[in-house]
Amino acid sequence: MKEAYVALGANLGDREASLREALRRMAAVPGLVVLRASHMYETDPIGYVDQPTFLNMAAAVGTNLSPDELLRKLLAIEQAMGRVRDIRWGPRTIDLDLLLYEGVQMQTEPLTLPHPRMAERAFVLVPLRDVWPEAPAFPWAEAVTEAARRTAGIRRWGEADKPPPRKGVSCDA
Repeated sequence: MKEAYVALGANLGDREASLREALRRMAAVPGLVVLRASHMYETDPIGYVDQPTFLNMAAAVGTNLSPDELLRKLLAIEQAMGRVRDIRWGPRTIDLDLLLYEGVQMQTEPLTLPHPRMAERAFVLVPLRDVWPEAPAFPWAEAVTEAARRTAGIRRWGEADKPPPRKGVSCDA
């Protein structure tokens, strides 16, 4: 299996329940195992800012699906959960972005890996750091530190003393 990383976000309805449901649905996909899930973070919207705050998190997944197949499965989960795409960077019930796929660099119409704007976004990097394996070193550590200095728009959500799962995943991540 290859290891891949997915960013999750929601700002409509019960945001926390939406993230948990997306993790549950990801874990139910044949050929996909959720290995680790980050803490949840509440984040201010960027781009289109006239909308509610987001809850964001990241998940490390093991998969034998190709990057394109994995993307199709993630988009199908979004659609099944009521995702509507009418405003770029607008409100959403769920957003699932494929960030990285072990050893793959690619640029096609539907998918660019690594995700092209990931290093600019604290709401992606901070949760990603939670699920990054302890070795090798987190390659975006400087970007996370710099993003944290530039923005006050990311806050840890929920139980502050509960560490993120390192092996397997619980849907109450």
